[in-house]
Amino acid sequence: MVETSQARGNFIHRTCCRICGSTKLDKFLSLGPSPLANNFLRVDQLNKKELHYPLDVYFCNKCHLVQLLDIVPPEVMFKDYAYITSASKPMELHFAGLAKDVVNNFKVSKDSLVVDIGSNDGTLLQYFSKMGLRILGIEPASNIAQIARKRGVTTINKFFSKDCAIKIYKKYGFADIILATNVFAHLDNLENILYGIDYLLSKDGVFVIEVPYLINLLDNIEFDTIYHEHLSYFSIYPLIYLFQKFGMKIVDIKQIPIHGGSIRIFVKRLTKKQSQNVSKFLSTEQNAEIDSLKIYTKFAKKVALVKERLVKLLKTLKNEKIRITGYGATAKGNTLLNYCKIGPDILDYISDTTPYKQGRYTPGMHIPIFPEEKFHREPPNYVLLLAWNYADEILQKEQKYRQKGVKFILPLPVPKIL
Repeated sequence: MVETSQARGNFIHRTCCRICGSTKLDKFLSLGPSPLANNFLRVDQLNKKELHYPLDVYFCNKCHLVQLLDIVPPEVMFKDYAYITSASKPMELHFAGLAKDVVNNFKVSKDSLVVDIGSNDGTLLQYFSKMGLRILGIEPASNIAQIARKRGVTTINKFFSKDCAIKIYKKYGFADIILATNVFAHLDNLENILYGIDYLLSKDGVFVIEVPYLINLLDNIEFDTIYHEHLSYFSIYPLIYLFQKFGMKIVDIKQIPIHGGSIRIFVKRLTKKQSQNVSKFLSTEQNAEIDSLKIYTKFAKKVALVKERLVKLLKTLKNEKIRITGYGATAKGNTLLNYCKIGPDILDYISDTTPYKQGRYTPGMHIPIFPEEKFHREPPNYVLLLAWNYADEILQKEQKYRQKGVKFILPLPVPKIL
């Protein structure tokens, strides 16, 4: 039996690719050791030992999957989860569009069952429910599942697996639509998940995933989207490799702007039908040479340069006695802060709209988090835009304060003052 992983204290280190099983893996970037990006701390936790884990990124020379090999147990990562979908208005609008896209382009009936893996607070499923479809959420974080139930969304508080799929089928029947938005990249045992989807999906059903797109990550130097929840950074080729194992085929792909550039992928059982978009994406990836390690070593050098420039800019401003705060206590922001060692000596605080995060501190760097009212009441001189993926919406929202002289700093792809 081939050993596929090694226990290393409080995490597991994979020794082979999670899609193809190859051991020909090259590490090209190290951002760690880092704490869990969504592990916001209470004041009584600040003086306790905070666990850090390697945050190293590898390239598979066989199927070309970019991935993390150091796996934090999901029971630890999602025990008390901080991200709530409905706290983001752009995400609500995005999910409304996704529901319409699926229903308008694939065969469904009023009796169709929609299953959402990693359903969070049920925001996406509520849009399907309004269209008259049956809905079921699968959410491993107990605090989030409870919120979903209070909103009237039937939710199973478990990790999705083949065993889970069998139980769902026995109670609800086949699913015509299975969704995994911003969750497929979180999964280590992808084959177990696909076994479950293969079991639960109806003969003519569609599996829909949304994941950040590797091309966008590389082009825009989005290294802050790398954290322990995101185990895989997908391009199309390794996904084709994976789905073929289960007699499934990517039938369409759409580029979407959410999260700094993502892709929406539609998967069905093997069929002759396939959008020309699939070959277009593959051609783009071939031209970008993302099957070559040299692209990733160049990316790592660009990441180091961003760190150097950003830290220099912030320290120069701080030396001039200028007040700087952060905007958006995001998981990606915590990768940026920990990698660049930006702490409360640089940022006075971070403002955020999520009630759960307010009054807490960022993991690792321990910057206090306040409601956005503090930002409005006591405007700083400069604001580091940690939630840069919503830059347009935020800049429009805070136009009044920008006119009063508050300047925003965009950290990526090149640090600059807006």
